[in-house]
Amino acid sequence: MAIMANAGNPIVIGFFILLMLWLAGLTYVVVRTLHHYNSLSKGISKQGLQAVLDTVLSDLRMYKDRITAMQEKVDQQAKDQQFTLQKISLVRFNPFADTGGEQSFIVGLLDKQNNGILITSLQGRTGTRWYAKQIKRGKGVKFDLSKEEEETVHKAKPLT
Repeated sequence: MAIMANAGNPIVIGFFILLMLWLAGLTYVVVRTLHHYNSLSKGISKQGLQAVLDTVLSDLRMYKDRITAMQEKVDQQAKDQQFTLQKISLVRFNPFADTGGEQSFIVGLLDKQNNGILITSLQGRTGTRWYAKQIKRGKGVKFDLSKEEEETVHKAKPLT
């Protein structure tokens, strides 16, 4: 009877409404959590969330290992690339006063550190002569470079 007497009390009604709102909020949170759990474990046989998370972590470790291996390969390729053909140049010139035109030329094929070769073609009246010189850090290894050959090394541009 005491409860019935307090039923019209505004404090009791406010407390009851507050309790209902609290229960509605908790129900909403529980329903969303269950929906999220079901979406995570959808398509998986009767495994629990722990098994699903273990699978995800296992896959994550595998992908991390793969990425690490790929990064090592990329780093090795970048290191090896220093020694590949990266610069090229062509200089035409006239080595002899009695011939016309710039029919002689030098081709420079160099890596990043200016190591490589120079191929020289000298065009004369009686024929063409070919020469090759090894280049180390922009200088001739066994033979000194002519001014045209030095120009070829300095004009070598990176391949794009």
